[in-house]
Amino acid sequence: MCTFDSPIGRCEVAKEIVLLDQTQRECSHEHACAAGTECPFEGCFTPVSGLSVEHASKVIKALAAAA
Repeated sequence: MCTFDSPIGRCEVAKEIVLLDQTQRECSHEHACAAGTECPFEGCFTPVSGLSVEHASKVIKALAAAA
């Protein structure tokens, strides 16, 4: 059995389902969005690929504290 537990959304620009646990840059590359394309999910992507926004925030704070 497979469990898929990633935040997703339907992108009307790409006309596909996109994963929101990646960075916006990764998504635009994966879906071949042209430079300057207005993203309907602006602000919804995680800052660290593969992590939820909550976990990414904790990782970023931990890295900043360690530096």
